[in-house]
Amino acid sequence: MDTLSEELIHRLNTEVFFEIPIFGGIPISQSVVATWGIMAILVLGSILLVRNLKIVPGRKQIALEIVVGGFLKMFYGILGESGKQYAPYLTTVLIYIGIANLTGVVGVAPPTKDLNVTAALAFMSIILVEYAGIRTKGLFGWFKSFAEPMAIITPIKIMEVFMRPLSLCMRMFGNIFGSFVVMEMLMIVAPVIIPVPFSLYFDFFDGLVQAYVFVFLTSLFIREAIEIEG
Repeated sequence: MDTLSEELIHRLNTEVFFEIPIFGGIPISQSVVATWGIMAILVLGSILLVRNLKIVPGRKQIALEIVVGGFLKMFYGILGESGKQYAPYLTTVLIYIGIANLTGVVGVAPPTKDLNVTAALAFMSIILVEYAGIRTKGLFGWFKSFAEPMAIITPIKIMEVFMRPLSLCMRMFGNIFGSFVVMEMLMIVAPVIIPVPFSLYFDFFDGLVQAYVFVFLTSLFIREAIEIEG
C-alpha cells in the first residue's frame, strides 16, 4: 500500500521539465511544455488547413468550413449579434482545452491538471468578460451596472467578479485532476485492460465535456456583461 501511495504521489507531482539558466534558473514545468506543444500543433495546423483556399471549395475546404462554421454558429447563438466578435477567441480556447484534456491518451499528463494552467485560462476569460462589458456600456455604464437593479446588491456583484474566475478554475481543475488520479491508480494497479474503458470516459467524454462547460460559462458571462437593460 505504501508503495502504491508513493508511486501515485510521484506521478501527481508537477515535475520541472527543464530550467532556463538565467536569474538563478527559471523552472519550466511539464504543463508549460505540453501547452507549447499544443500551441505549435494548432498554429501549424491552422497554416496548413488554410493554404490554397479557393472560391470553389474542395472536400477538405468544405469540411473545414463546416467545422469552423459549426463552432461559430454555436457561439453566435449564445452571444447574439452584439457579441459575435468574441466567438473566435472562445473557439480557440475550446479547441485548446479539448486537446489538452485528451493528451492523457498519448501518455502526456494533461496541462489542465495543473492549477496554474486552469487559473490562467479562467483569468483570461474573466478579463475578456469585463472588457466586453466596458466596451459595450462604457466605463461609467460598467461601474453603474454593479448597482443594478438596486444599489444594495453592489457588494454581491463586486464579489461575483472574483468568484467567477475561481469557479471556472476550480471546476475544470477538480474534474481533470480527479480523472487523472483515477486513471493513474488504474494504470498502477491494472495497466493492461481495465484502464481502456475508463480512458474512453475520463479522457474523451469527461475531458471534452469540461472543455465545453468552460467556454459555455464564459460565453454566458460575456452575454450577461454586454446586455443593456432598457
